[in-house]
Amino acid sequence: MNTTDNKAVFFKRRALKEVIAAFDRGELETAAFRIPFTVIPKESKSTVRCCIYKERAVFRARTLAALGGSVEQDDEATSLNEYAKQALLRKDVPSTPLTVMDIACKGCVKARHLVTEACQGCLARPCQQACRFGAISFENGHSKIDPEKCKNCGQCKEACPYNAITYVPVPCEQSCPVNAIHKGENGFAEIDFDKCISCGHCMDACPFGAIMERSQLVDILSTIKSGKKICAMVAPSIVGQFDCTLPQLLTAIKKAGFTKATEVALGADVTTAHEAAELIERLERGDKFMTTSCCSAWIQAVKKHLPALKPFVSSTLTPMAYTAEIEKKNGFATVFVGPCVSKRVEATENANVDYVMTYEELGALLDAKNINPAECEETPLDPSISGESRYYGVTGGVAQAVENALPGHPIKKMAINGLDKKAMLMLQAYARGVGDFQLLEVMSCKGGCIGGPCTLKKQAQVIKPIKDLVAQSPKVKPAVLPESNPAEKKEQSK
Repeated sequence: MNTTDNKAVFFKRRALKEVIAAFDRGELETAAFRIPFTVIPKESKSTVRCCIYKERAVFRARTLAALGGSVEQDDEATSLNEYAKQALLRKDVPSTPLTVMDIACKGCVKARHLVTEACQGCLARPCQQACRFGAISFENGHSKIDPEKCKNCGQCKEACPYNAITYVPVPCEQSCPVNAIHKGENGFAEIDFDKCISCGHCMDACPFGAIMERSQLVDILSTIKSGKKICAMVAPSIVGQFDCTLPQLLTAIKKAGFTKATEVALGADVTTAHEAAELIERLERGDKFMTTSCCSAWIQAVKKHLPALKPFVSSTLTPMAYTAEIEKKNGFATVFVGPCVSKRVEATENANVDYVMTYEELGALLDAKNINPAECEETPLDPSISGESRYYGVTGGVAQAVENALPGHPIKKMAINGLDKKAMLMLQAYARGVGDFQLLEVMSCKGGCIGGPCTLKKQAQVIKPIKDLVAQSPKVKPAVLPESNPAEKKEQSK
């Protein structure tokens, strides 16, 4: 696992590693309660919080999440040993993918605009002139914002010629595209799972690491230990995430206990073929456009917030779903390995996908088992997988694959490069007929899956390895298109 100066990320990954190590030693059920004390011993000096006791309490919450537990439902009197026992015995994966550790939450003040010391007390009062709500007054020659009247529209900030007005956000709330996270009665963050699309943006945005995934690592490790055949299905965006080649990484995954490791790009080729054929069929019947369907956070957004767009979403299954279908028929328990939170939700809706593991969790697994992928031999890649499918994890990759599968059928493409509040408004406009395109690709994460909340590397670091692999791969095969209707055939014969 790569080291990082981000302490929130470091401790999150450390919790995962400690759970794996305790499982491998056969001590998880008896020694899980010791993990916070091992990581933060008596001689430690707290560098973030008031004391080591609070640091341990926070790390206990991280360990609970690493066991798959819900911090919100923790009664605090229950030992981590008991939670470990429950994790080892459970038959179903956690119902919700995220949990908020209130003890780690900063309890940020309400998002607001503030006047800084850079204010020059302009005679023209441009900030006051710009405010439509009468929230700005002048005291002692400087602007002052009344928080009771301020609507956080930002007009005063835009008007100030000295950039003396700043906006202080609540990172998790600002990052959520659907307003699913808010402060509870205790002043700490809470997630409304009826609204949440499991994009993971809040988890990525929180600088205190107060939001974590409810891990399925214990379930996966138990399946491996049982001796069942188990297949790790790695998403296309995994290329470049580790300091090794993809063939070396596949070997490392098998060394970690998996029976088989396969590329989800295999299923992406199926998705491309079906989506290309479906697009032509829809356009021929008069549909204005079709959207992609492979981003599960996007699908959740449609279900919960954009029902008007539901008729435009492709009915084609995701690469994960097609790959899992193949491996299930081969007799494997299936584990999707990706950078995504929302895939956990999709997996609960697909009987062919047993578990989901993130790149962070895979890194913790390899680290705990002292496996260096760069020292592994190479497992040969499937030579039939197209370069287009191996580019699925980059914004524009899915739409480009569909177009390349339709030679002689140029299409108008558009991409939503990350879901945020502005993108949600744009999508609502598209549902009303605004926009000139035939295929709309929607990716929840900016940059595509390589910008996912559970990645290990920055996007700039992985683009070249992905492109290099794409260049070595064959072109996508032309899709088999639906036959034109009789009226069209007659028209074409004239």
